[in-house]
Amino acid sequence: MKGDSNSLAVRALGSISTEIAVPGDKSISHRAAILAGLSNGPCRIRNYLPSEDCLHTLRAMEKLGAKCDYIETNESGPIEVVVHGLRMQLKAPDGPIDCGNSGTGMRLLSGVLAAQDFESTLTGDESLSSRPMGRIMRPLEKMGAQIDGMGKNEGCAPLVFRGGNLKAIRYDMPVASAQVKSALLLAGLFTPGRTTVVQPAETRDHTERMLTKFRVRTVREGDEITIYGDQVPQATDLDVPGDISSAAFWIVAAAVKKGAHLLIRDVGLNPSRTALLNVLLRMGARIRDMVRTTDQDGEPAGNVEVDGADLWGTEIRKEEIPNLIDEIPVLAVAGALAQGHMVIRNASELRVKESDRISTVVENLRAMGADVTEYDDGLAITGGNKLHGANLDCFGDHRIAMAFAVAGLFAEGETVIRNTECIKTSYPGFEKDLKKICSGH
Repeated sequence: MKGDSNSLAVRALGSISTEIAVPGDKSISHRAAILAGLSNGPCRIRNYLPSEDCLHTLRAMEKLGAKCDYIETNESGPIEVVVHGLRMQLKAPDGPIDCGNSGTGMRLLSGVLAAQDFESTLTGDESLSSRPMGRIMRPLEKMGAQIDGMGKNEGCAPLVFRGGNLKAIRYDMPVASAQVKSALLLAGLFTPGRTTVVQPAETRDHTERMLTKFRVRTVREGDEITIYGDQVPQATDLDVPGDISSAAFWIVAAAVKKGAHLLIRDVGLNPSRTALLNVLLRMGARIRDMVRTTDQDGEPAGNVEVDGADLWGTEIRKEEIPNLIDEIPVLAVAGALAQGHMVIRNASELRVKESDRISTVVENLRAMGADVTEYDDGLAITGGNKLHGANLDCFGDHRIAMAFAVAGLFAEGETVIRNTECIKTSYPGFEKDLKKICSGH
Protein backbone atom coordinates (compact mmCIF):
# COMPACT_ATOMS: atom_id res chain seq x y z
CA MET A 1 0.00 0.00 0.00
CA LYS A 2 1.30 3.42 -0.96
CA GLY A 3 0.10 6.77 -2.24
CA ASP A 4 0.59 10.50 -1.94
CA SER A 5 -1.25 12.69 0.56
CA ASN A 6 -4.43 12.66 -1.51
CA SER A 7 -4.50 9.18 -3.02
CA LEU A 8 -4.24 5.53 -2.04
CA ALA A 9 -2.52 2.85 -4.09
CA VAL A 10 -3.51 -0.70 -3.12
CA ARG A 11 -2.42 -4.15 -4.29
CA ALA A 12 -3.75 -7.63 -3.58
CA LEU A 13 -3.08 -8.81 -0.05
CA GLY A 14 -1.57 -12.13 0.91
CA SER A 15 -3.47 -13.03 4.05
CA ILE A 16 -5.20 -11.51 7.07
CA SER A 17 -4.29 -12.61 10.57
CA THR A 18 -4.46 -9.80 13.08
CA GLU A 19 -6.54 -7.89 15.61
CA ILE A 20 -7.40 -4.20 15.62
CA ALA A 21 -9.50 -1.62 17.43
CA VAL A 22 -11.26 0.99 15.31
CA PRO A 23 -11.78 4.64 16.39
CA GLY A 24 -14.82 5.84 18.31
CA ASP A 25 -18.31 5.70 16.83
CA LYS A 26 -19.11 8.70 14.65
CA SER A 27 -22.87 8.76 15.28
CA ILE A 28 -22.43 8.48 19.03
CA SER A 29 -19.66 11.10 19.16
CA HIS A 30 -21.85 13.71 17.42
CA ARG A 31 -24.70 13.11 19.87
CA ALA A 32 -22.41 13.03 22.90
CA ALA A 33 -20.97 16.47 22.10
CA ILE A 34 -24.43 18.00 21.65
CA LEU A 35 -26.16 16.50 24.68
CA ALA A 36 -23.15 17.12 26.92
CA GLY A 37 -23.27 20.77 25.84
CA LEU A 38 -26.97 20.97 26.73
CA SER A 39 -26.53 19.25 30.12
CA ASN A 40 -26.34 20.78 33.58
CA GLY A 41 -22.63 20.23 34.27
CA PRO A 42 -19.30 18.74 33.16
CA CYS A 43 -19.41 15.55 31.09
CA ARG A 44 -16.31 13.48 30.35
CA ILE A 45 -16.40 11.79 26.93
CA ARG A 46 -13.81 9.06 26.40
CA ASN A 47 -12.83 7.63 22.99
CA TYR A 48 -14.35 10.60 21.17
CA LEU A 49 -13.86 10.31 17.41
CA PRO A 50 -11.42 13.03 16.28
CA SER A 51 -12.67 12.96 12.69
CA GLU A 52 -13.27 16.22 10.84
CA ASP A 53 -17.03 15.69 11.02
CA CYS A 54 -17.13 15.18 14.78
CA LEU A 55 -14.64 17.98 15.45
CA HIS A 56 -16.95 20.37 13.60
CA THR A 57 -19.80 19.38 15.94
CA LEU A 58 -17.60 19.85 19.01
CA ARG A 59 -16.55 23.31 17.74
CA ALA A 60 -20.20 24.13 17.06
CA MET A 61 -21.05 23.54 20.72
CA GLU A 62 -18.08 25.73 21.69
CA LYS A 63 -19.40 28.51 19.44
CA LEU A 64 -22.75 28.16 21.23
CA GLY A 65 -21.03 28.73 24.58
CA ALA A 66 -19.99 25.31 25.86
CA LYS A 67 -16.46 25.19 27.30
CA CYS A 68 -14.47 22.10 26.27
CA ASP A 69 -11.35 20.82 28.00
CA TYR A 70 -9.24 18.54 25.81
CA ILE A 71 -7.86 15.94 28.23
CA GLU A 72 -6.13 13.61 25.73
CA THR A 73 -5.39 14.08 22.05
CA ASN A 74 -3.76 12.09 19.28
CA GLU A 75 -2.43 13.18 15.90
CA SER A 76 -5.98 13.84 14.66
CA GLY A 77 -7.45 15.68 17.64
CA PRO A 78 -9.09 15.13 21.04
CA ILE A 79 -10.03 11.59 22.04
CA GLU A 80 -10.96 12.47 25.62
CA VAL A 81 -12.78 15.70 26.32
CA VAL A 82 -14.74 17.29 29.17
CA VAL A 83 -17.69 19.33 27.92
CA HIS A 84 -19.15 21.80 30.41
CA GLY A 85 -22.90 21.88 29.89
CA LEU A 86 -24.93 25.07 29.57
CA ARG A 87 -28.17 23.94 31.26
CA MET A 88 -29.96 24.35 27.91
CA GLN A 89 -29.03 28.06 27.89
CA LEU A 90 -27.10 28.42 24.63
CA LYS A 91 -25.49 31.67 23.55
CA ALA A 92 -25.84 33.33 20.15
CA PRO A 93 -22.78 32.44 18.04
CA ASP A 94 -20.52 35.24 16.83
CA GLY A 95 -20.82 34.08 13.22
CA PRO A 96 -21.88 31.15 11.02
CA ILE A 97 -21.34 27.64 12.40
CA ASP A 98 -19.36 25.49 9.98
CA CYS A 99 -20.45 21.84 9.73
CA GLY A 100 -17.79 20.97 7.16
CA ASN A 101 -18.89 17.86 5.27
CA SER A 102 -21.10 16.52 8.05
CA GLY A 103 -24.74 15.92 7.19
CA THR A 104 -25.27 14.35 10.61
CA GLY A 105 -23.87 17.40 12.39
CA MET A 106 -25.97 19.82 10.32
CA ARG A 107 -29.21 17.89 10.82
CA LEU A 108 -28.78 17.36 14.57
CA LEU A 109 -27.72 20.96 15.17
CA SER A 110 -30.72 22.12 13.13
CA GLY A 111 -33.01 20.56 15.74
CA VAL A 112 -31.22 22.50 18.47
CA LEU A 113 -30.97 25.85 16.67
CA ALA A 114 -34.58 25.76 15.46
CA ALA A 115 -35.63 26.16 19.09
CA GLN A 116 -33.38 29.09 20.02
CA ASP A 117 -34.59 32.68 20.31
CA PHE A 118 -31.53 34.05 18.49
CA GLU A 119 -30.62 34.02 14.81
CA SER A 120 -27.97 31.54 13.68
CA THR A 121 -26.56 30.09 10.49
CA LEU A 122 -25.25 26.63 9.62
CA THR A 123 -22.84 26.37 6.72
CA GLY A 124 -20.92 23.51 5.12
CA ASP A 125 -18.46 22.70 2.41
CA GLU A 126 -19.42 22.52 -1.27
CA SER A 127 -20.54 18.90 -1.00
CA LEU A 128 -22.71 19.43 2.08
CA SER A 129 -24.16 22.63 0.59
CA SER A 130 -25.46 20.62 -2.36
CA ARG A 131 -27.34 18.10 -0.19
CA PRO A 132 -31.06 18.86 0.33
CA MET A 133 -32.15 19.56 3.90
CA GLY A 134 -35.89 19.71 3.23
CA ARG A 135 -36.53 16.52 5.20
CA ILE A 136 -35.58 18.28 8.43
CA MET A 137 -36.76 21.76 7.48
CA ARG A 138 -40.38 20.71 6.83
CA PRO A 139 -41.12 19.09 10.22
CA LEU A 140 -39.20 21.77 12.13
CA GLU A 141 -41.26 24.42 10.31
CA LYS A 142 -44.40 22.52 11.37
CA MET A 143 -43.19 23.08 14.94
CA GLY A 144 -43.01 26.81 14.22
CA ALA A 145 -39.35 27.28 13.33
CA GLN A 146 -38.33 29.80 10.69
CA ILE A 147 -35.64 28.32 8.48
CA ASP A 148 -34.32 29.69 5.21
CA GLY A 149 -32.18 27.61 2.87
CA MET A 150 -29.87 30.15 1.26
CA GLY A 151 -27.94 27.78 -1.00
CA LYS A 152 -27.86 27.66 -4.77
CA ASN A 153 -30.53 24.97 -4.78
CA GLU A 154 -33.79 24.97 -2.85
CA GLY A 155 -33.54 23.65 0.70
CA CYS A 156 -29.75 23.65 0.74
CA ALA A 157 -27.23 25.25 3.12
CA PRO A 158 -26.42 27.79 4.31
CA LEU A 159 -29.40 27.39 6.64
CA VAL A 160 -30.52 30.48 8.54
CA PHE A 161 -32.57 29.90 11.72
CA ARG A 162 -34.89 32.39 13.31
CA GLY A 163 -36.36 30.00 15.83
CA GLY A 164 -37.85 29.91 19.28
CA ASN A 165 -41.38 29.39 20.64
CA LEU A 166 -41.85 25.99 19.07
CA LYS A 167 -44.98 23.92 19.58
CA ALA A 168 -45.06 20.18 20.15
CA ILE A 169 -46.24 18.07 17.22
CA ARG A 170 -46.77 14.47 16.19
CA TYR A 171 -44.83 13.78 13.01
CA ASP A 172 -45.11 10.73 10.76
CA MET A 173 -41.80 10.47 8.92
CA PRO A 174 -42.41 9.68 5.23
CA VAL A 175 -38.95 8.07 5.02
CA ALA A 176 -37.12 6.31 7.83
CA SER A 177 -34.22 8.51 8.98
CA ALA A 178 -32.38 8.48 12.28
CA GLN A 179 -31.11 12.00 11.59
CA VAL A 180 -34.59 13.45 11.05
CA LYS A 181 -35.89 11.61 14.11
CA SER A 182 -32.99 12.91 16.19
CA ALA A 183 -33.39 16.50 15.01
CA LEU A 184 -37.05 16.48 16.06
CA LEU A 185 -36.33 14.89 19.43
CA LEU A 186 -33.68 17.53 20.13
CA ALA A 187 -36.09 20.29 19.12
CA GLY A 188 -38.74 18.64 21.30
CA LEU A 189 -36.39 18.84 24.29
CA PHE A 190 -36.81 22.64 24.16
CA THR A 191 -40.57 22.51 23.45
CA PRO A 192 -43.33 22.37 26.10
CA GLY A 193 -45.51 19.28 25.87
CA ARG A 194 -45.10 15.97 24.03
CA THR A 195 -43.28 15.78 20.72
CA THR A 196 -43.83 12.43 19.00
CA VAL A 197 -42.00 11.02 16.00
CA VAL A 198 -43.40 8.01 14.14
CA GLN A 199 -40.86 6.08 12.07
CA PRO A 200 -41.98 3.87 9.16
CA ALA A 201 -39.11 1.44 9.77
CA GLU A 202 -36.59 0.81 12.52
CA THR A 203 -33.68 3.28 12.51
CA ARG A 204 -30.58 3.79 14.63
CA ASP A 205 -31.56 4.48 18.24
CA HIS A 206 -28.39 6.18 19.50
CA THR A 207 -30.27 9.40 20.32
CA GLU A 208 -32.92 7.63 22.41
CA ARG A 209 -30.28 5.64 24.29
CA MET A 210 -28.22 8.73 24.96
CA LEU A 211 -31.22 10.75 26.10
CA THR A 212 -31.90 7.99 28.63
CA LYS A 213 -28.24 8.08 29.69
CA PHE A 214 -28.67 11.83 30.35
CA ARG A 215 -31.87 11.10 32.35
CA VAL A 216 -34.19 12.70 29.79
CA ARG A 217 -37.62 11.12 29.77
CA THR A 218 -38.71 9.53 26.51
CA VAL A 219 -41.37 6.90 25.78
CA ARG A 220 -41.21 4.25 23.07
CA GLU A 221 -44.48 2.65 21.96
CA GLY A 222 -44.05 0.54 18.84
CA ASP A 223 -42.81 2.84 16.09
CA GLU A 224 -43.60 6.00 18.10
CA ILE A 225 -40.95 7.83 20.12
CA THR A 226 -42.11 10.64 22.41
CA ILE A 227 -40.03 13.21 24.25
CA TYR A 228 -41.30 15.54 26.96
CA GLY A 229 -40.11 19.12 26.70
CA ASP A 230 -38.61 21.48 29.27
CA GLN A 231 -36.20 18.86 30.63
CA VAL A 232 -32.52 19.51 31.34
CA PRO A 233 -30.13 16.63 30.52
CA GLN A 234 -28.29 15.51 33.65
CA ALA A 235 -24.50 15.57 33.29
CA THR A 236 -22.88 12.16 32.93
CA ASP A 237 -19.69 10.54 31.65
CA LEU A 238 -19.65 8.56 28.43
CA ASP A 239 -17.46 5.87 26.86
CA VAL A 240 -17.80 5.82 23.08
CA PRO A 241 -17.42 2.31 21.60
CA GLY A 242 -15.56 1.64 18.36
CA ASP A 243 -17.49 2.44 15.18
CA ILE A 244 -18.94 -0.66 13.53
CA SER A 245 -19.37 1.29 10.27
CA SER A 246 -15.58 1.75 10.25
CA ALA A 247 -15.04 -1.86 11.28
CA ALA A 248 -17.26 -2.90 8.34
CA PHE A 249 -14.41 -2.45 5.85
CA TRP A 250 -12.18 -4.91 7.69
CA ILE A 251 -15.04 -7.31 8.46
CA VAL A 252 -15.82 -7.57 4.73
CA ALA A 253 -12.15 -7.92 3.80
CA ALA A 254 -11.68 -10.79 6.25
CA ALA A 255 -15.03 -12.43 5.49
CA VAL A 256 -14.26 -12.83 1.76
CA LYS A 257 -10.60 -13.89 2.21
CA LYS A 258 -10.38 -17.67 2.66
CA GLY A 259 -8.04 -18.53 5.51
CA ALA A 260 -8.28 -15.06 7.05
CA HIS A 261 -8.70 -14.50 10.78
CA LEU A 262 -9.53 -11.10 12.26
CA LEU A 263 -10.49 -9.93 15.75
CA ILE A 264 -11.94 -6.44 16.20
CA ARG A 265 -11.94 -5.32 19.83
CA ASP A 266 -14.39 -3.11 21.72
CA VAL A 267 -16.68 -2.22 18.84
CA GLY A 268 -20.27 -1.00 19.18
CA LEU A 269 -22.85 -3.77 18.83
CA ASN A 270 -26.06 -1.76 19.05
CA PRO A 271 -28.73 -3.99 17.43
CA SER A 272 -29.79 -1.06 15.22
CA ARG A 273 -26.28 -1.05 13.71
CA THR A 274 -25.51 -4.76 13.22
CA ALA A 275 -27.53 -5.36 10.04
CA LEU A 276 -24.18 -5.62 8.23
CA LEU A 277 -23.33 -8.73 10.24
CA ASN A 278 -26.74 -10.25 9.51
CA VAL A 279 -26.35 -9.73 5.75
CA LEU A 280 -22.85 -11.20 5.73
CA LEU A 281 -23.99 -14.21 7.78
CA ARG A 282 -26.74 -14.75 5.22
CA MET A 283 -24.02 -14.72 2.55
CA GLY A 284 -22.19 -17.53 4.37
CA ALA A 285 -19.70 -15.48 6.40
CA ARG A 286 -18.18 -16.97 9.53
CA ILE A 287 -18.63 -14.22 12.11
CA ARG A 288 -18.93 -14.38 15.88
CA ASP A 289 -19.78 -11.39 18.02
CA MET A 290 -19.77 -11.25 21.79
CA VAL A 291 -21.28 -8.38 23.75
CA ARG A 292 -18.82 -7.98 26.60
CA THR A 293 -19.99 -4.69 28.07
CA THR A 294 -23.46 -3.22 28.14
CA ASP A 295 -23.95 0.07 29.88
CA GLN A 296 -27.44 -0.27 31.37
CA ASP A 297 -28.46 3.11 29.96
CA GLY A 298 -26.14 3.23 26.99
CA GLU A 299 -24.54 1.27 24.19
CA PRO A 300 -23.69 -2.44 23.97
CA ALA A 301 -20.14 -3.16 22.83
CA GLY A 302 -17.86 -6.14 22.48
CA ASN A 303 -15.62 -8.09 20.12
CA VAL A 304 -16.22 -9.32 16.57
CA GLU A 305 -14.25 -12.29 15.25
CA VAL A 306 -14.18 -13.15 11.54
CA ASP A 307 -12.83 -16.17 9.65
CA GLY A 308 -12.68 -16.06 5.85
CA ALA A 309 -15.03 -18.25 3.78
CA ASP A 310 -16.70 -18.54 0.37
CA LEU A 311 -19.59 -16.08 0.18
CA TRP A 312 -22.75 -16.06 -1.93
CA GLY A 313 -24.77 -13.03 -2.96
CA THR A 314 -28.05 -12.19 -1.29
CA GLU A 315 -30.91 -9.74 -1.60
CA ILE A 316 -30.82 -6.92 0.93
CA ARG A 317 -34.32 -6.48 2.27
CA LYS A 318 -36.23 -3.21 2.20
CA GLU A 319 -36.48 -3.05 5.98
CA GLU A 320 -32.71 -3.52 6.33
CA ILE A 321 -31.78 -0.51 4.20
CA PRO A 322 -32.16 2.28 6.85
CA ASN A 323 -29.67 0.55 9.14
CA LEU A 324 -27.25 -0.32 6.31
CA ILE A 325 -27.07 3.00 4.51
CA ASP A 326 -23.40 3.60 5.40
CA GLU A 327 -22.33 0.01 4.76
CA ILE A 328 -23.91 -0.53 1.33
CA PRO A 329 -20.82 0.56 -0.66
CA VAL A 330 -18.61 -2.05 1.01
CA LEU A 331 -21.40 -4.65 0.88
CA ALA A 332 -21.56 -4.04 -2.87
CA VAL A 333 -17.84 -4.84 -2.98
CA ALA A 334 -18.57 -8.04 -1.03
CA GLY A 335 -21.24 -8.88 -3.62
CA ALA A 336 -18.74 -8.47 -6.45
CA LEU A 337 -16.29 -10.80 -4.66
CA ALA A 338 -18.95 -13.40 -3.84
CA GLN A 339 -20.60 -15.96 -6.12
CA GLY A 340 -24.17 -15.55 -7.32
CA HIS A 341 -26.30 -12.43 -7.29
CA MET A 342 -26.42 -9.47 -4.88
CA VAL A 343 -29.50 -7.24 -5.15
CA ILE A 344 -29.78 -3.86 -3.41
CA ARG A 345 -33.05 -1.96 -3.98
CA ASN A 346 -35.20 0.61 -2.09
CA ALA A 347 -32.01 2.61 -1.45
CA SER A 348 -32.67 5.85 -3.36
CA GLU A 349 -31.40 7.81 -0.33
CA LEU A 350 -27.92 6.78 -1.48
CA ARG A 351 -28.20 9.26 -4.34
CA VAL A 352 -28.10 12.24 -1.95
CA LYS A 353 -25.20 11.28 0.32
CA GLU A 354 -21.69 12.74 0.06
CA SER A 355 -21.82 11.49 -3.52
CA ASP A 356 -24.49 9.73 -5.54
CA ARG A 357 -23.42 6.43 -4.02
CA ILE A 358 -25.44 4.32 -6.45
CA SER A 359 -23.76 5.76 -9.53
CA THR A 360 -20.29 5.97 -7.92
CA VAL A 361 -20.40 2.33 -6.76
CA VAL A 362 -21.63 1.20 -10.17
CA GLU A 363 -19.01 3.25 -12.04
CA ASN A 364 -16.10 2.03 -9.92
CA LEU A 365 -17.16 -1.62 -9.82
CA ARG A 366 -17.51 -1.63 -13.61
CA ALA A 367 -14.08 -0.03 -13.94
CA MET A 368 -12.68 -2.98 -11.99
CA GLY A 369 -14.45 -5.54 -14.19
CA ALA A 370 -17.55 -6.36 -12.12
CA ASP A 371 -20.91 -7.19 -13.71
CA VAL A 372 -23.28 -4.51 -12.34
CA THR A 373 -26.78 -3.30 -13.25
CA GLU A 374 -27.92 0.12 -12.07
CA TYR A 375 -31.49 0.95 -11.01
CA ASP A 376 -33.08 4.22 -9.91
CA ASP A 377 -33.13 2.95 -6.33
CA GLY A 378 -30.16 0.61 -6.21
CA LEU A 379 -28.08 -1.93 -8.09
CA ALA A 380 -27.62 -5.63 -8.77
CA ILE A 381 -24.28 -7.43 -8.98
CA THR A 382 -23.43 -10.77 -10.52
CA GLY A 383 -20.42 -11.92 -8.58
CA GLY A 384 -17.53 -14.08 -9.62
CA ASN A 385 -15.80 -11.84 -12.18
CA LYS A 386 -12.10 -11.45 -11.38
CA LEU A 387 -11.47 -7.82 -10.45
CA HIS A 388 -8.56 -5.91 -11.94
CA GLY A 389 -6.79 -2.84 -10.68
CA ALA A 390 -8.06 0.52 -11.90
CA ASN A 391 -7.57 4.26 -11.43
CA LEU A 392 -10.65 5.36 -9.51
CA ASP A 393 -12.13 8.58 -8.20
CA CYS A 394 -13.91 8.49 -4.85
CA PHE A 395 -15.84 11.68 -5.70
CA GLY A 396 -14.98 13.24 -2.34
CA ASP A 397 -16.92 10.48 -0.53
CA HIS A 398 -15.13 8.83 2.38
CA ARG A 399 -17.14 5.61 2.28
CA ILE A 400 -16.56 5.17 -1.45
CA ALA A 401 -12.82 5.72 -0.93
CA MET A 402 -12.59 3.11 1.82
CA ALA A 403 -14.87 0.57 0.12
CA PHE A 404 -12.72 0.59 -3.02
CA ALA A 405 -9.53 0.39 -1.02
CA VAL A 406 -10.96 -2.94 0.17
CA ALA A 407 -11.84 -3.90 -3.42
CA GLY A 408 -8.24 -3.16 -4.40
CA LEU A 409 -7.03 -5.77 -1.90
CA PHE A 410 -8.67 -8.45 -4.10
CA ALA A 411 -7.83 -7.12 -7.57
CA GLU A 412 -5.06 -8.06 -9.98
CA GLY A 413 -2.51 -5.29 -10.31
CA GLU A 414 -2.61 -1.90 -8.65
CA THR A 415 -5.73 0.06 -7.71
CA VAL A 416 -5.32 3.81 -7.20
CA ILE A 417 -8.08 5.78 -5.46
CA ARG A 418 -7.85 9.53 -5.97
CA ASN A 419 -9.02 12.38 -3.70
CA THR A 420 -8.89 10.31 -0.51
CA GLU A 421 -8.35 13.28 1.79
CA CYS A 422 -12.09 12.94 2.56
CA ILE A 423 -11.43 9.77 4.59
CA LYS A 424 -10.50 12.02 7.51
CA THR A 425 -14.14 13.10 7.81
CA SER A 426 -15.01 9.77 9.44
CA TYR A 427 -11.97 7.51 9.91
CA PRO A 428 -8.70 9.16 10.90
CA GLY A 429 -6.11 6.40 10.97
CA PHE A 430 -7.68 4.39 8.14
CA GLU A 431 -4.39 4.12 6.24
CA LYS A 432 -2.57 2.95 9.36
CA ASP A 433 -5.16 0.22 9.93
CA LEU A 434 -5.07 -0.70 6.22
CA LYS A 435 -1.30 -1.26 6.54
CA LYS A 436 -1.89 -3.41 9.61
CA ILE A 437 -4.48 -5.52 7.79
CA CYS A 438 -2.11 -5.94 4.84
CA SER A 439 0.89 -6.81 6.99
CA GLY A 440 -1.10 -9.36 8.99
CA HIS A 441 0.20 -8.30 12.41
